[in-house]
Amino acid sequence: MSSFPAMVRFENVGMRYGRGPEVLRDISLSLEPGSFHFLTGPSGAGKTTLLRLIYLAERPSRGLISLFGKDLSGLARRELTPLRRKIGIVFQDFRLIPHLSAFDNVALPLRVAGTPESKLRDNVRELLEWVGLADKLDARPPTLSGGEQQRIAIARAVIAAPSLLIADEPTGNVDDAMALRLLHLFEQMNKLGTTLVIATHNAGLAAGSGRPGLHLENGELTRAPPPAKAGTNQGPTLTVAAS
Repeated sequence: MSSFPAMVRFENVGMRYGRGPEVLRDISLSLEPGSFHFLTGPSGAGKTTLLRLIYLAERPSRGLISLFGKDLSGLARRELTPLRRKIGIVFQDFRLIPHLSAFDNVALPLRVAGTPESKLRDNVRELLEWVGLADKLDARPPTLSGGEQQRIAIARAVIAAPSLLIADEPTGNVDDAMALRLLHLFEQMNKLGTTLVIATHNAGLAAGSGRPGLHLENGELTRAPPPAKAGTNQGPTLTVAAS
């Protein structure tokens, strides 16, 4: 067992919106630093709500959550900002900035962190080439397909080598070949030390990864041991440098 505190810990967490029924019930989990989990479950099971709790967009209705070894219940809103900066997020609806080019959307986290332009340029270009968008550097999101926007969102989330990467259906709008390529990118991030939680409807992708699984159904979470990993043609190596 790791001597480091859990990257993410939930203790008997429940979540409801307003006076409605609980969306999540008695969720307890502990994700170790450097782990990689797929989160599966049918539509409406609460996967997005669970991810929102992890990346600090929501607070639970009950129970305790700790992140990076810090109990969130006693933290003021301003104290959450440094924690959020350690998290990369791939949103299901992309949330790209429409008036910025693909290059500038991906570069944004590095610029916010103060990375000099001379150092970020090659990293951004390499990552956009990796996701098959080397010819779209200057394109604005409204001119791109859903799959292209999704790949830009993924590149933006991983460019700064976050400590924790949360992805909500990151392969939902790409073909199988690109899905495997993106999975390889996530695996390389994991090898560099990033902890990953990826929500997906693609049970085959999750099973073929050989990674341990989290499964949500009817608001309750179960864990499954990692399946035997199927061989894949993973492609060339990509280096993602932290800012």
